[in-house]
Amino acid sequence: MRALVLWLVPLLSFAAPTESKERFDAGGAEPLHYLRFLPEGYEEGTHPLVVFLHGAGERGKNLDLLKKHGPPKTAMDGHGFPFILVAPQCPEGRWWNPDEVVALTRELVKTLRVDARRVHLTGLSMGGFGTWACLAKAPDLYASGVPICGGGDPATAAALKEIPIWAFHGEKDQAVPVAKTREMEAAILKAGGKLLRVTYYPDEDHESWTPAYANPALFAWMMLQSRK
Repeated sequence: MRALVLWLVPLLSFAAPTESKERFDAGGAEPLHYLRFLPEGYEEGTHPLVVFLHGAGERGKNLDLLKKHGPPKTAMDGHGFPFILVAPQCPEGRWWNPDEVVALTRELVKTLRVDARRVHLTGLSMGGFGTWACLAKAPDLYASGVPICGGGDPATAAALKEIPIWAFHGEKDQAVPVAKTREMEAAILKAGGKLLRVTYYPDEDHESWTPAYANPALFAWMMLQSRK
């Protein structure tokens, strides 16, 4: 993996992406508003897409809140981000609706210069739950999933077993017990899944997304995942 990361370092040194605020009518009571980041060289060919689902603390109507954590923060940190990045915002008082997220993802694949084989989904806390749920809802859509300090339904393991998934969780998490990720790991392995990898941080609490997204190996790994 170290050799892989070194090889991909130049890919992670792009100029800052172009940011915009967009909206999508998912057919619900209100539209989904989202941040969109287009990488340098967007007009040249197609690009992998990352959809990021935030946690409960970033719900509402202020899209700038989404830059506090995860890929939006990484994209704007001065090193660039070699993906198309979309970060929708969940309305206040709600949880992620997998139907809406999947519909948004499919719309992005149709309307942007997206490599349809390289569509990735990641999220933290509430967004980690949303990531597990969306992967199970549309296993044919996503090339990889990265749920962080979330949980899913072990009964969906058969739908998840063919998707490359890298899950993260802090073992001292008091908000979402690490048992939630361990349950999904056990269920996917029991279903015959061989593409799952899990990183447990023995000294981290709920904010395990900080070391997870700071690990350059994660985005290098996502860059290499592609649906058959």
